[in-house]
Amino acid sequence: MAHSSSAIAPGSGLPPDDRPAVVTVGTFDGVHLGHWSVLREIGERALACDGRSVLVTFDPHPLRIVRPEAAPPLLTTPEEKKAVLAESPLDYVVFVSFTPELSRYSPRRFVAEYLLGRVGMNQLVIGYDHGFGRGRSGDAATLRTIADEFGFGLDVVRAVNAGAAAISSTSIRRALREGRLADANRGLGRPYSLAGLVVRGEGRGRRLGFPTANLHVAGEGKLVPAAGIYACRVTAGGRRRMGALHIGPRPTFPGLAPTVEVHLLDFAGDLYGARIHLELIAHLRPVEAFDSASALKEAMARDVDRTRKLLGGRL
Repeated sequence: MAHSSSAIAPGSGLPPDDRPAVVTVGTFDGVHLGHWSVLREIGERALACDGRSVLVTFDPHPLRIVRPEAAPPLLTTPEEKKAVLAESPLDYVVFVSFTPELSRYSPRRFVAEYLLGRVGMNQLVIGYDHGFGRGRSGDAATLRTIADEFGFGLDVVRAVNAGAAAISSTSIRRALREGRLADANRGLGRPYSLAGLVVRGEGRGRRLGFPTANLHVAGEGKLVPAAGIYACRVTAGGRRRMGALHIGPRPTFPGLAPTVEVHLLDFAGDLYGARIHLELIAHLRPVEAFDSASALKEAMARDVDRTRKLLGGRL
């Protein structure tokens, strides 16, 4: 029997709204350009039918429940995802708690209970490579059968390419792990970001003349890019500054633990305990072992100079 109701059920977390619901569903880790093509599509469709656009997404990442050993590091924590999605054309975002019980749902049951029963879906828009339900069995072909049964519209959005390859969360993670920041940022459509609290370090940067803020990266499972030196924008205390970021080991001083630490250009102050946000703009060079502290100091001066030239007019 066709299901055409657009009413929102109690317990959905959504406010009362009787407009037709155009829905997409998925993990949307990174909210990259491929995801944005889906979000624009549901926004346009909702506008055309005087409806509402709804994203149904999951926390934690489903693989953390289904196969923890295979769960990928996150491009966006839940907080970061919310911040990015706030800039989208969406009317509503529903975060569904992904549990072992939910992992056993068939695609049909998930559609019936969540998308139709709770969200009141009228149209479903999915990406070309989408899959949900037990074993990701809810692919486009399965969903077409379910759509015919329940009477909702279904559309599949084609891939968005970067060069010859489709943009995906997996390809962006690979680029970040390999130090190809420009490729990752191109796929994301914005700079990759890190955030966290400034913690006490050993003061070695200060003794070299380049004091650094040591960052405890926020978010369980957040992907930290490959070791290297990066030019970044730093937001601290409501102000944006230029930063030269070090990620990884410190081979010039054997025995020291790897760090994520950033030197803020033209800044003198105490950031201990502050939460800062970094946008990684360019990969400057790999981490290197220098013969002396003075040689490292000279390299740091070059890093700062390159950062200033790259970001001087881009704050």
